[in-house]
Order: sequence, then structure tokens, then C-alpha cells
Amino acid sequence: MKAEAAATLAAAPDLAEPGLLTDLMTLTKARLSLLVIITTFVGFCMASTGALDWLKLVHAILGTTLAAASAAVLNQRIETKVDRLMERTRDRPLPAGRMKPSVALALGVALGVIGVAWLWLTTNPLAASLAAATIVIYIAFYTPLKRSTSLCTVVGAVSGAIPPVIGWAAAQPSLDLGAWVLFGILFTWQMPHFLAIAWMYRHEYAQAGFVMIRRDDTTGSATATQSLLYTLALLVITAVPYFAGLSGPLYLVLGLLLDSVLLVCALRFLFERSRATARTLFLASIFFLPLILGLMIFTRV
Repeated sequence: MKAEAAATLAAAPDLAEPGLLTDLMTLTKARLSLLVIITTFVGFCMASTGALDWLKLVHAILGTTLAAASAAVLNQRIETKVDRLMERTRDRPLPAGRMKPSVALALGVALGVIGVAWLWLTTNPLAASLAAATIVIYIAFYTPLKRSTSLCTVVGAVSGAIPPVIGWAAAQPSLDLGAWVLFGILFTWQMPHFLAIAWMYRHEYAQAGFVMIRRDDTTGSATATQSLLYTLALLVITAVPYFAGLSGPLYLVLGLLLDSVLLVCALRFLFERSRATARTLFLASIFFLPLILGLMIFTRV
């Protein structure tokens, strides 16, 4: 009986290993796909006049999601060795050895090619070009910069702010004020969101050689100050849709209320630079984005 129990315990880790589907979801960062879907949808809706072209919307979301998945896979392929050094990433399929690097590379390239081509054929070249730019910025600039400068977060935020612009361009092949407003909202929102994560996991990032926050920011004052400044910038940018005639007065009132909540969290992080206040800011940012974007759609003029 003891031998059987020991054998069962020894086999337990293998039985608990993630399956292929779970590994693919991890590799493509499937949870982030929801953010891509939401922001692409918002961009498409805000650019549309009259009834929505639902088929083109589906094409836009599918192509953009594939491009984002490509960037995620290629990023993990490049960072396989350093992912083994961090507790939060060492069980990913590549560092854990459950997937061959060549398979991941082929998958990442295929997803990117299919996503960009899909947008080109079903929407327009502008949307496809923006999707290609998202992949290039994330892989060629953000990924290597993570090991040399904290400015990588700014570059990463540029890549992450493009999906709503792709949605806008898919609806109408031009980049009007609304497209740039959506870009600005996503860009400024990502900064306090990412900086809060960077502070919470600063020791793991440093151990892996990633420079997600300034090397000399041992107290977190610079990180918290940046979070506050970007939150203030977000407050200003989220008011633009009302003054530009894109959304109604209800958007302005409730939007400023949402901004105020996020601002309070950023101030708390500045005055008490702890993991708890950083986590509060992180969680507040997660709730903020779908609410502000939903409000923008609901009050669209």
C-alpha cells in the first residue's frame, strides 16, 4: 500500500501538467485577447456611422486578435531562458519544456502572417499595416528594451494602444481625431497599470535581468510619481471625446468620476509605496478601462 501511495504521489505532478489547449492559451496570452477584442470593438464602433457592419467587425476583431497572439508567442519564444528565472513565468510551456522552441516560432510567425493578411483582405491595407506595426514594435523594440531601459514600458504601451486604432481603421480607412483619442486613452491607461505590476514584481524582474522600473528607484518614488502623472494625463484625455463631440455629457460626468477613483489609487501608491497600494492601483485600472470604454460607446453621439 505504501509503495502504491508513493507511486501515486510521484505521478501526481505529471497528471497535473497543463494540456495542449492550456499551453496554447498561455502561449498566446488568451486572457489579453479579451482586452484586444474589447478595444478593437470600441474603435470600430466609434468610427462607424449608421448601422454597424457586423461581418467586417468580426473580421477586424479576428485579424487583430491573431496579430496580438503572434506578438505574445514570439515574445515568449525570445524570452524562454529568462522566463525560467521567474516564479510567475517558469511554468509556461517553453521554459517548462512542454513545447519545442521551433514549434513556437512557427506558430508565432503563422499567426502574424494570417492575422495581417486577414485584415488586408477583409478590411483594408491601413488596418493590416497597423496590425503589422503592433507586432514589430512589440518584438523588435519592446522585447529587447526590457533588458536595458525602463523606457521599455512606454514602447510596450505604444504597441498595446494600437488595437482600437485598428478597429477604427477597419471601419473607415482614415485616422481621424477619434482614433488618436482612443490611442491616447489606451496608452496613458497602460502606464499606471504596467508600473503597478512592475513594482509588485520588481525583485523577480530584476533577478531575470529585466529593467521594468528605473534601477536607482529603490524606494519606488519615481515609479509612483510616473503613475500619478500618467493618471493625470489620462484624466485630461478621457475628457476629449466630450469636447470633440464624440460622446455626450453623461460620459463627461461619469468619466471624470472614474478618473477620480483611479487618481485616488495613484495618490495612495505615491504616499504609501507598498505592494498593497500598487495592487489596488492595478485592480482599479482593470475595472477602469472597460467601464470608460463602455461609457464612451453608450453615450456616443
